[in-house]
Amino acid sequence: MRRIAILGSTGSIGCSALSVALAHPDLVDVVGLAAGANASRFAEQVERHRPRVIAMAADDALASVRSRLSASSAGSLERSLAGPAGLLAVATHPDVDLVLCATTGTTALDTVFAAIEAGKTIALANKEVLVMAGGLVMEAARRRGVSILPVDSEHNAIHQCLHGRSADEVKRLILTASGGPFRDWTLERLRDVTPADALDHPTWRMGRKITVDSATLMNKGLEVIEARWLFGVPADRIDVVVHPQSVVHSLVELRDGSQIAQLGVTDMRLPIQYAFSYPDRWDTGLPPLDLAAYGRLEFGRPDTERFPCLALAYRALGGGPALPVALNAANEVAVEAFLDEAVPFTAIPVVIAAALDDAEGLDSPTTLDEVRRVDARARAFSRTRVGELQSQG
Repeated sequence: MRRIAILGSTGSIGCSALSVALAHPDLVDVVGLAAGANASRFAEQVERHRPRVIAMAADDALASVRSRLSASSAGSLERSLAGPAGLLAVATHPDVDLVLCATTGTTALDTVFAAIEAGKTIALANKEVLVMAGGLVMEAARRRGVSILPVDSEHNAIHQCLHGRSADEVKRLILTASGGPFRDWTLERLRDVTPADALDHPTWRMGRKITVDSATLMNKGLEVIEARWLFGVPADRIDVVVHPQSVVHSLVELRDGSQIAQLGVTDMRLPIQYAFSYPDRWDTGLPPLDLAAYGRLEFGRPDTERFPCLALAYRALGGGPALPVALNAANEVAVEAFLDEAVPFTAIPVVIAAALDDAEGLDSPTTLDEVRRVDARARAFSRTRVGELQSQG
């Protein structure tokens, strides 16, 4: 029995994870759930899965959840808390052996570190944790003997391809990218992209921010940084290839030139289930991959002139630990400004490049407090840059 806690249970990853739990009631025990503000959905999840500890981001949301619960569901709860203390309580509950981190943003940093210190296996679906503090996280995991299992489909695919292989066999990691909705658009046309355009992803249904990141290829850039820490491979041995069908989720090239790929249907329940079951394999009710139905699979090189965010991520990875923090912060500010229609789509990499210039020469952050200071500086700088771009029209 895998006893799990889910941070971010009402989001797309969290809901998919609970679908996996429902499909395997004899193998998965949902001990704890944490969510943001969606009280109605969260109350339904608590009713169905009967966790022992729950948390919401704010007191009013938690009160709304409590008011919706039946007497039997409320009676099965050991604790219900709000705010950061609630996240920590869910992630470190003594009955939990695996924590799925599916929250967005930087709030997960403290919680992931606390879960590692408590000896929990981490199933990671939050990019910011490794982008901002990959070295610190992996060192803490090594020190505590804790496994970090990737849930992103690309990193999960690489984990599967590497299973049972020694590091000296690996020549290169190859991450696949759908290319997003604009892979065939000209640079001139990209200047007129609207938020509605960017949120219409051709393959995956995801949250707003990550969908825009897919459109700019920043999502793939963040994954390159994550892969460097997850698998201990330097940036010059991590490549990206555009694969619109999203059937090949990623590949590993071995030193003899052989390439091992992981293929599957485009459904996040598969990598989530792998993280839950590892090192075992469980049956799934999903339809099998039908390659004949696809007919043909396409691959191409990413265009970093039209999509410079990918190149900016490589720059950040090669420039010291402060730069990925600045990259992540600036990207969040720029994407939010684009979604608010304050700046055009093509301004996103402009803001990020300026923030990286500003962060050059900063000392490497060696603690979470230092990471936060770099993050705060980059956010303030990026907001100023957004304001400058707005004033320029």
